[in-house]
Amino acid sequence: MEPEDLGPDPIAAFRDWHARAGSDAVCLATASGDGAPSGRMVLLKGASATGFVFHTNRTSPKARDLSGNPRAELVFFWPPDRQVRVRGPVEVLSDADSDAYWATRPRGSQLGAWASQQSQVIADRPVLEAALAAAVERFAGQEIPRPPHWGGYRVVPATIEFWQHGEDRLHDRIRYVRRPWGWAPERLSP
Repeated sequence: MEPEDLGPDPIAAFRDWHARAGSDAVCLATASGDGAPSGRMVLLKGASATGFVFHTNRTSPKARDLSGNPRAELVFFWPPDRQVRVRGPVEVLSDADSDAYWATRPRGSQLGAWASQQSQVIADRPVLEAALAAAVERFAGQEIPRPPHWGGYRVVPATIEFWQHGEDRLHDRIRYVRRPWGWAPERLSP
């Protein structure tokens, strides 16, 4: 794999690899204000020149990490032989952008967002089921508004690295670095 194979625009190259992979799952890596790392899987909801978008509960541990340290890395792995890493600062999406995505979510997912106090300790599953039943009753027969504690984030890529498996551990690694004039590709040793 050469930079010419990927082209001058790493976002376009990412979209091509992503479309072939057919998976939106990505590991989001954050760090707390004191540097404690944390990783978890989220779903990619958009990739464009402005960045890579995901949505979540804004009171969750990942959101608290991003509040104190607004930088992240996304790691996509598509077996058996490809990986992409995206690293950069993180922006909070506007209410309008979060509302627009919220409106596309299935009703069950909307109800779940109201019912779940993401990552909080609960006594047992019936506590969650009772919270869901209360949300179902509360919003019966009406559209479900976006909770004020739920919304989107955008990882603005400073670097995008493409990794492709090679025989005898001679993998191909091409990293694009954002420069004032555009993207600069560089080859990394495996």
